Amino acid sequence: MMINLIEIINLLPGTPFQKKVWIELTKIPYGKTISYLELAKRIDKPKSVRAVANAVGANPLPIQIPCHRVIASNGTIGGYSLGVKMKIKLLKLEGSYSKILT
Repeated sequence: MMINLIEIINLLPGTPFQKKVWIELTKIPYGKTISYLELAKRIDKPKSVRAVANAVGANPLPIQIPCHRVIASNGTIGGYSLGVKMKIKLLKLEGSYSKILT
C-alpha cells in the first residue's frame, strides 16, 4: 500500500492552516510559479498573505512539497528555507527561472 503526499502532510506536525497551505503547494504544476498572494487566494484567505508566507517557510519537506514554486507578487524570487541559490537551481531545473525578475 502506498501513502500519497496528502496523507504524509496530514501526519506531519503543523497547524491545520499550515497543512492547508502545504496541500495547496502540491497543486502547483512542475515548471510553473505562483505568488504568495495567489496562494493565499487559492485557500480563500486573500488577506492572509503574510501568514501564508510563514506557512510556506515552515514547510518541513521543501523538495517534496514544492514551496520553491512560490515567488513574490512583484515577480522577484522571494525566500527559501534551503537558501535562494537552491531555489534558483530548482526553478532552472524546472524551466521557470527565466520568468523571474532578478
